[in-house]
This record gives sequence, C-alpha cells and structure tokens, in this order.
Amino acid sequence: MRLLPGTKAAELYGADTADEDYFCNYGLNPEYRPRLEIEGLRVSGIDDEGEVRVVELAGHPFYVATLYCFQTRSSRRTPSPAGGRVRRGGRSI
Repeated sequence: MRLLPGTKAAELYGADTADEDYFCNYGLNPEYRPRLEIEGLRVSGIDDEGEVRVVELAGHPFYVATLYCFQTRSSRRTPSPAGGRVRRGGRSI
C-alpha cells in the first residue's frame, strides 16, 4: 500500500509504503470520495489497485481509520505502527 506524503499514516509508519493484510469485501465507494474529501476526510493510503485503504480527518490530532487488518501483522514485541502507538498530548506513549 502507498502512503501519501505529509499524512498521519505516513508519519506513523515512517515510510511511504506499508505491507498490510486486507480480507474485507467493503471499501470506499469511489463516487463518494470527492464529497468526503470536500468535507475534510483525507485519503492517506491507497493499495496497488487504487482502492482507498487509509483515511484521516484533516486538522484532527489523531483520527486515522484503516480498511485493512493491521492487527494480523502485529505482536506484543513488534506492534503495528497503525495500532501500536497511543498518543497523549501530542506525544507517543
């Protein structure tokens, strides 16, 4: 998956790509994407087929939503960047 520069998702991963599992039949209807972006939902991750896999709210300090299963590659020793960090007061804890 490609993470778009300047997004919270790219900041969390510290990279411009991420390898995550996707098992769902749901996704963002492309017809609604322009309207959602106008209202402040920013697409921040796209898979190889161009499907939206990560979105975030512009201006919100921590809202990032994924359409993939980050927990399948996560463990106690190596948590996924998408789910392994909790932020408090702008700092990771």
